[in-house]
Amino acid sequence: MFIIKRCLFMWLLLVIAISAYAQQPLPVTLKELLNKVDQKAPALLTDSAAILIRRAQANEVHNNWLPNLKLNYQADIGTSNNTTGPYFGFGIIPSSSGGIHNTSVTTALSDNLGIAALDWEVYNFGKYGAQNRVANSDVTVEQNQYAESKYDLRAFTIGNYLQLLRLQDFMGIQYRDIQRTQEILRSIMSLAKSGVRPGVDTSIAQAELSKARLNYIEVNNQLKQVQLQLSAVSGYPYQSIVPDTTVEMTLIGQPSAYLFPADTANHPLINFYRSVYQNNLDREKLVKKMYNPVISLEAAAWDRGSSVDASGQYNSLSSGYGFQRGNYLVGVGISYNLFDLRRRQLKLRTQKASTDYAYKKLQEQQQLLNFSASQADVEMETALNRLKEIPNQLKAANNGYRQKLSLYRNGLADILELDAALNILYRAETDYMQAKYGYSNALFRKAITENQVNSILNLLK
Repeated sequence: MFIIKRCLFMWLLLVIAISAYAQQPLPVTLKELLNKVDQKAPALLTDSAAILIRRAQANEVHNNWLPNLKLNYQADIGTSNNTTGPYFGFGIIPSSSGGIHNTSVTTALSDNLGIAALDWEVYNFGKYGAQNRVANSDVTVEQNQYAESKYDLRAFTIGNYLQLLRLQDFMGIQYRDIQRTQEILRSIMSLAKSGVRPGVDTSIAQAELSKARLNYIEVNNQLKQVQLQLSAVSGYPYQSIVPDTTVEMTLIGQPSAYLFPADTANHPLINFYRSVYQNNLDREKLVKKMYNPVISLEAAAWDRGSSVDASGQYNSLSSGYGFQRGNYLVGVGISYNLFDLRRRQLKLRTQKASTDYAYKKLQEQQQLLNFSASQADVEMETALNRLKEIPNQLKAANNGYRQKLSLYRNGLADILELDAALNILYRAETDYMQAKYGYSNALFRKAITENQVNSILNLLK
């Protein structure tokens, strides 16, 4: 009967364990997370919409060459009581300026007028081409800004993913620390009951256990905060963002993972500032072209009718509707404003200052990127040296704790010595965790700075 109960109990534990394992979300690999960020990140969706705006604006500029062809028709009734003389037209000119009678005539007349007018800026000495180059350059700047934002967001995602690995590893350390403290507490309570150990040891152990549990709660909160940040850019529910714990050891197992050629010349950050500089150069060329002379083709055809005949006789109003005379006019003209020479000089001076700023900004980013690459190399070297030394510390700390626990149980060490050994082990495990994180972080920082992230991702599953 006892054997049957024991088998049933073991079977129940197995079912519970399988059920709990099945409910846990599968790990999300770094590649999967980055692909999701590329598709779902709100910032990238906004930047991609900005590209569409620039393309629409470029298409609008490309059609600046289209002529103006205006069709006009009007039917009127009123008076034509004018005197001959020139004048400047302000706004709408209500009637012709010629006088046909010696006296004032207020008799109403009717007329109608239909006009088709063409105005076409046929040639402007390169202005259209310069406008198109600036429009295309604006699109390129927007595309490179999108690529740079995408690269920055991938760097942000990688950094938080590694942080998630570190915190998950840290939670494991806290969990083991709780287990060890509970083990010590059980030993103390057993020894205290037999009178071997004083009751104060129990209080000290309980305080340490409470501290370990509080640390676990705090680390768990930090982990959830990082999960929430990754959820905001990927669209994953934050609870499902469980990192792949094999990442760090996979990278550590690749001794030559950091030996890749730098590609800072084609870095998205450099490409963006280079496109901004090129955009300013294109705008300089546009300034030089936009004040050039303009050659235009002008054409018009019109028909007109009036209730006043050629002899100045006012006929019935109905006779004024319907076309009676037709004309056309075609001409080619050239226009140039001499004061545009000064305007071009001033505008070009302003644009050259903007171009110079863009060039200096490009140089600044190139220098910062080169400095970051050197800094990443130093961090990489430090991380490698730390990884080589850490195992010695961890092994010694673990042996020291086990020996001290054995001595305490045999009455040869006090609680303070045991607590010190436990803290040394805790620090060694924390240092090992930091060493793994430091190596992975330095490796990816080097890859991000030198534009070789895909080379590292290819090493992972």
